[in-house]
This record gives sequence, structure tokens and C-alpha cells, in this order.
Amino acid sequence: MFSEFGINAGFVEDLHARYQQSPQSVDEQWRSFFQALEAGEKPTPPGGGGAGTKSGNGAAHARAEHVNGNGSALAIAPPVSAARSRSAPEAAASSRDERLLAAAALQGRVYQLVNAYRVRGHLFAKTDPLGSPPEAAPELELSNFGLTEADYGVLFPTVGVAGLPERATLREIIDHLSETYCSSIGVEFTHIEEPDAREWLQNAMESTRNRTPLDHDEMIRVLTRLTDAEIFEQFVHKNFLGAKRFSCEGAESMIAMLDLLIDYAAGHGIEEIVIGMAHRGRLNVLANVLDKNVREIFAAFRDSNPERNLGRGDVKYHLGSSTDRVTSTGRKIHLSLAFNPSHLEFVNPVVEGRVRAKQDRRKRLGVMPLLIHGDAAFMGQGVVPETLNLAGLEGYATGGTVHLVVNNQIGFTTIPQDSRSTRYCTDITRMMKVPVFHVNGEDPEAVIQVTRLAIEFRQRFGKDVVIDMLCYRRYGHNEGDEPRFTQPVMYQLIDQKPTVREVYVAKLARTGHITEGQGDKMKAERQAALAQALEEEKRGDFLKAPSAMEGIWTPYFGGPDSSVPEVDTGVPHEKLVDLATRLTTFPDGFSVNPKVRAILEQRRDRVAKNEPFDWGTAEHLAFASLVAENHRIRISGQDARRGTFSHRHATLFDTKSGLRHTPLANLGSGKFEAYDSPLSEQGVLAFDYGYSLDCPDGLVIWEAQFGDFVNGAQVIVDQFIVSAEDKWLRLSGLVLLLPHGYEGAGPEHSSARVERFLQQAASDNMQVCNLTTPAQLFHALRRQVLRPWRKPLVVFTPKSLLRHKEAVSTTNDLANGSFQRVISDATTDPRKVKRILLCSGKVYYDLLDARRALGRDDIAIVRLEQLYPLGGALTKALSVYADGTPLVWVQEEPRNMGPWYFLNANLRGIIGDRLPLSVVSRAAAASPATGSYASHKLEQQRLIDEALAERSAEKV
Repeated sequence: MFSEFGINAGFVEDLHARYQQSPQSVDEQWRSFFQALEAGEKPTPPGGGGAGTKSGNGAAHARAEHVNGNGSALAIAPPVSAARSRSAPEAAASSRDERLLAAAALQGRVYQLVNAYRVRGHLFAKTDPLGSPPEAAPELELSNFGLTEADYGVLFPTVGVAGLPERATLREIIDHLSETYCSSIGVEFTHIEEPDAREWLQNAMESTRNRTPLDHDEMIRVLTRLTDAEIFEQFVHKNFLGAKRFSCEGAESMIAMLDLLIDYAAGHGIEEIVIGMAHRGRLNVLANVLDKNVREIFAAFRDSNPERNLGRGDVKYHLGSSTDRVTSTGRKIHLSLAFNPSHLEFVNPVVEGRVRAKQDRRKRLGVMPLLIHGDAAFMGQGVVPETLNLAGLEGYATGGTVHLVVNNQIGFTTIPQDSRSTRYCTDITRMMKVPVFHVNGEDPEAVIQVTRLAIEFRQRFGKDVVIDMLCYRRYGHNEGDEPRFTQPVMYQLIDQKPTVREVYVAKLARTGHITEGQGDKMKAERQAALAQALEEEKRGDFLKAPSAMEGIWTPYFGGPDSSVPEVDTGVPHEKLVDLATRLTTFPDGFSVNPKVRAILEQRRDRVAKNEPFDWGTAEHLAFASLVAENHRIRISGQDARRGTFSHRHATLFDTKSGLRHTPLANLGSGKFEAYDSPLSEQGVLAFDYGYSLDCPDGLVIWEAQFGDFVNGAQVIVDQFIVSAEDKWLRLSGLVLLLPHGYEGAGPEHSSARVERFLQQAASDNMQVCNLTTPAQLFHALRRQVLRPWRKPLVVFTPKSLLRHKEAVSTTNDLANGSFQRVISDATTDPRKVKRILLCSGKVYYDLLDARRALGRDDIAIVRLEQLYPLGGALTKALSVYADGTPLVWVQEEPRNMGPWYFLNANLRGIIGDRLPLSVVSRAAAASPATGSYASHKLEQQRLIDEALAERSAEKV
């Protein structure tokens, strides 16, 4: 671009880059030059017009001019023909221009040095409390920039370097940059794409040399929190010897950081923080950040009442808590620590979902997610990048997360060289283009500095911020583990180190803020307080279950299904017609795809005429009626707006502009949101589960593209959705829509793994349904919101049934019907029935067709619409048949899959032994289905034939 400047082209390009970042950072003449270029003009370069050269003599003159303060402008000498001699004035002018050019080139080298500190300084920062201080940074040596020690005393303009006077010596500039970027804090920030965010952070760091001094009271507060953290761990270690606690010893600065982070957050308008973290340090956070009564923690260690939690509850370092805290300035802020299993980072998207739900109730940035990670897990677990990827997406953004990586520099017994292919454990966040602060955890004041910057950056720019706090783990993975087997050298260093608190006490004593005696007194007082609390715990009953069902959860119930009555889910006929009509009303000028318009208008017409309609119509009317009744609906998943099988069309796209219109979002005071998710199961399902935890009054749905895709989120199902009530007394009304059915699509698109959900069905922990009519879906979705019983609902949704001619319902079914857990066979006379086929889902229609073709009226087909909880409805439906009538369970899945094992284990306890039970299914198999369509049809025909044959089924 600037080739006309010859050997100085690179320098001019640097100047132009500076100008683009900040016009005020370059000389006025160059600013005018670049402005003219941008305007399409052909300006004359400052000082002349062509390419210039410089000599060593010119460079020497340039240094002298800098000393004298006259070398801030860059002049480009005009080309001079070597074929003619120059006059004395021409020679003088040329010499002057060469000196000015050389001076500016020297200034350019200084700017390159400044930029190198900003870009590469983090590589040479003193951030590792276990490592030797880094050697002099070879990349930052003066010779790399054409500078020498002779330039140390030269004055240079400091435009663009905050915190320095207008001119400073090279030594002063280097000292300033070294302290800013190479001390206890190293920062990766130059990759931030937004210039205003990058420049703000750069100025914020350089203006203070990345060290905002704490006042005396703040120092004492930091010391107090370090003392609280250290003494708590030591006290528990001494009094509950050998018990696992996953201490934060070596990372005590985390407690001081969280304490002040809460104050800073409140000061920047944050009203609530939701925290997600794994087990390391959790007890300390509970005690010293969320102010949980330590007597309750001690009671959990003593565990003196085994009868109380038989088969229930969770270990103490998985539990969450919440509290309202008043900051030092009198502001109130609510803190929530999310419950988390041992699966480390899987709580991350759960927290993000909770925050989004809270934000949807209030202003967006008033609630902040704070995620505390381990170094090995942050890089190692795939849920981390899945969660990071959600940060900028319309349906999942939370306005920025503060990430704290507690970097113990080890994962169980695995060292970084064996656990990642990158320099930093935070390199996974490079995809985010957000700032990453690497900070020495043994320097609490540096940790506090990056905390301040993180909060302000998040609030200003709505982006994630990452803090990588390098520290160590004083013990092994847990307190009973011996780390010296595998890390002998590391633990030789750790064994010799004073604690973080001791280091800070020594620093404060040196600077006159406290005496060693005052530090000892603070320690003794904390020890005495804990000792007293332990004695009080021994005399009282402090073993308490987690608090639950408070706040917005007060009107809702968990527990047994039978304890909460059913509700009326019908909607008046005229209301349904009105809603169907409004769903076909589009904005003026909006061009609807003709095929989609025809679908929507057909829905409207069939509803109005009480004619049979399909699954998509009933689903739309369920959504519409709830929105009209002031309920919030959120549905997310891959292709959720259109639907995998083009049955939904919740969001329409203008055929000319591509603009979106969602008719369901314009029906009343309720809220309807549909989001197409990224190709992620565990991250998105966990997010929507988290959303449901803070939206009990809404309908929150996650839909899989195909049902078996839920396999990719099995941890979320197992550790959160089905077990949270049992472990943590946490309820969720999340709905999972999982397309399921055997239609010859192969092993990966046939089964939603019904058996896995039923295997975990106990204590009425969830609802599992495989429905056969559109009306059933309508009533099931409305029941999920209107009935105050909050349990997850798993619906195995159809594929071919979406357009099956017999899988239809009418407006009357929606207006006058209700959800049926079991649908009896009203077409047969129970007195004639010689066999009862009990089934669920799509196979019903295959059986129905075959029975009709055979003209059999002695076979009843009963549909089990709700597989769990089972109950009185099935007993009632079967009571009309004579004792001894064979009861045959028919399923499309292989024998070892589907509902059979669950039903075989539970049906007799419900219906007794009066009906002999047997099964018809595909043969047991390792894979859910064949990959051959022809084989599928043959298998399906044989299955149906066996179910209807005179002597069928395997008796069990």
C-alpha cells in the first residue's frame, strides 16, 4: 500500500495501523495525510513527496534531535536524481529531511517495541508462584527493534501510552511497560476485535501500570479473607482428619477475590451473581463468601444421623446455597451458588441458563454469571467450548461471564504437558476474542486488580472475561491422596512455601500496615470462633436439608404425583378459532412462502370447521393458548423454529428480505421465543435446564433433532434432570421433545432410548410419555404449565405420525378433552376380547391397520400414553377384561431396549397377576435398528403378525 516510501514503507504502514486504532496517536501532519488518503485524494507526504533513505549518520542526528525535543515530525525527502549535482540549499534541505526521516523511523521502532510488550509481554510475566522468575525476554531485547542501550536516555513522544508524560526516556517507557505487562499480571488482549474495547482496556492497564493501590482498609479486608480461608481449611483438616474436603489451600486468594468482586459488581449495577464451580474450594466459598453457617458444614462432616438421608442427598462439597449480601457501600446483592455433581464443568451452561432466565425477568446486565474452573477441566472437557460458543448467540447470550480459572497446574495426577496441546489452559477462549488475565495467585493485590478490570470490562462491553489465577494445590486431589508419588519435584517446592496469608502478612508488616502480632491475633480469633461453632454444633441439630421452594417457587410442588390433583386443560372452542385465525395474520408487506402459507391457512380452516387436524396444529394451539394466558414459552434446539420435519413453522421468513416473523410472539401479554440452537446437545440442553430452574411459571422446551441425539447430553440427563430433586431438592419443569419411532431410518434415527429414561424413573421424579394423538400433546403441554407439579416431562414425539391420516384430532378434542394417561379401546366389546395388546406410540397405528385388515374384534389395543408415573389409570383400563385374558406388551424396539424391562419389573405390582403378561418385540440387539429399509419392513411385518397371531408372544 505504501510502496512509494521505499525502505520506509514498513514504518509508514505501522503509522497507518496506529492511526486506524487511534487517530490522535500519530502526528498531526500524518493524521491529515491519512485522512486525505481515506477521502480518495493523493496527498503529498509530510515534508515532501517521495521515498527517502537514511544513513547511520542520520540516525545519530535523529537521536540528538530527540534529546533536544525536536524530532516528533516525520519528513519524507523528495526523490533526487543522482545524475545532477545539488545546490547547497538543496543539499541542506535533503540532509534535514533525511535526519527527520531517520528520527521518525527511530520513533517507529519504539512504537514497535511498545506494541511487542502489549502483544507478547504476557509470555514473560511473573505469574507462576512455583516457577523461577522468567529470564530477560529475548523477544523484547532492544536489538530486535534496531535500538541499543545508548537510546535509554533518549526522549520519545509517548502518544498512545497511557500513564506517561507526553515525552519520556526509553528507559522510562520500558519500565512502565514491563510493570504493566510483565509483573504479576500478564494479559492477552490485542486480539480483541472491537477497537473501543481493546483501547479502553489498554488505557485502563497502562494508566495504572496494572496496579491500583489498595487503601489500608482494603488491605486489612484482603488479609481477613485470606485468614478466613486458611484457618477454615486447617481447622477442618485437624478436626475431621482424613475427611475429603477438596481444599483451596494454595489458592486462598480466590476467597479474597470473590469478596471484593461482589462489592465491585454491586458498584457497577449488578444485583445478582450466579456462581458455578466444581468441588475444589466449594466448602470455603460456602462458608466465607455465601456466609453459610459453619455449624451446618461441621454437621455434614460428622454425619451423625444416617437414617435421615437413606438413598437421598449429596456429598457436602456438591451442595449449593444462596444468600442476600450487603456490600461495604450498603448495596444489596443476591448470591447463588449452583448445585453441581462431580462432573466439574457441566454446571457451566446450567448457570448460563439460570442467568438468562433471571435476566429475562429484569434488565439484561443486572444478573451476572461467575464461573470458577479448574485448569485441567477447562481445557479438557468439551462442554466448555460448547458453553463459550453460546455467549454471542441471540437465544443464549447473558451479557458476559466472568471466568476464574483456579490454575493448580495439575489435573489429579496429570501435568499440563500431558493434558493440553497449548501453552495456556485458557487458550480455548481465543475463539471468543476476549481479554485473558494471567495472574500470580500468591499476589492477592494483583488478583484484586484484574478482578476490578474484569467487572468493569464486562459491564462496559457485555463480553466474557477470563482470569487465569496460577496457584498450586497444597494436598493431593483430595486430602487422602499422596501427590508425591507422581509429582515429587512440584511438592518439594510446595512443602517449602509459606502460605499465601503468611506472604501477605509479611508484606503488610514490611510496609507498616500491620505488625506480625496483629496478624497472629487475627488468626487466633478466627480459630477460636470456629472452635466455638464446633462445640455448638455437637450440642445441636444442624444437619439440615438444602432450602427449597422459596421465592418464585413458592406456588409449586414436587413429591408424589398423587399429591397434586389434575387440572382442566381445555380451551373454549371460540378461543381456539380466534387463536388459529390470528396465527395467519402477517405484517403488511410480509411475503410468506406459499407452501407455508397454505399449511397455516389449512390449520386455521380445519380448526374453525372442527375438522381433523395434525400434530403441528395442536402444538401451535397449545403454545398460542398459553401465551394468550400470559405464560412464557421458550423452545430451543436444532431446527426448533421450523421443526426437523417441517411440521412447526413457528417462525416465518420473508421470501424477499429474509426477515423473520413469529406469529406466536404477537398474541398477548405472554412471551414466545423459539431459537435454533448450535449443533450441541449437552451445552444447549444444560442451558435450557438451567433456564427452567428460574422459570417455573413458563414452558421451557428442548427439542432434539432426532431423539437419539440426547445421547450427547447424557451427563445432563443423569446428573441434573432426573436426579436433582433426589439430591438437592431442586425441581424443574423442563420438557424434552425427542423424535422417536421405527420407520427404517437406521440405528441412529429410530430410537430416543426410552429404556434409559425409564431405568432412572423412581420416586415420581419425571414424566415419560409416548403419545398417539395431537390432542394428547396439546393437553400434555398445557398440563405441564397449569398443574403446579413441577417435574421434567419427556415426550417421545412422532415423525411419520406428524402427517398420518389417522393421527389427528379435532377442535372439540382440545376444547372438551383432557390428558389421558391411558387410552382404552372403545371399539371392542370387552366380553369378546381374547387378547389385550398394550402398546405405546406409533406401533399402535400399525397394529390398528393390521387388526382391521384381519377383521379381528377379539383383540383389544390399549395405549399406554404415559409410561411413567404408572398408576391407577392403567388398572382401571384393564379392569373391564376377564381374569386370565393374556396381556401382551408390544414394542418396536429390541427386547433389551424400549419400555419392556421397566414394565416387566413394575406392571405386576400395579395390576396384579390376574392377566398373564408376555411381550412381542424385535429380538435383543446391540444396535437399536437395522440400517436396511427392506430389512426394517420385514422385521416390522413379522412383529405385527406375531402380535395378532392366534398364539403369539413370549410368556414371561
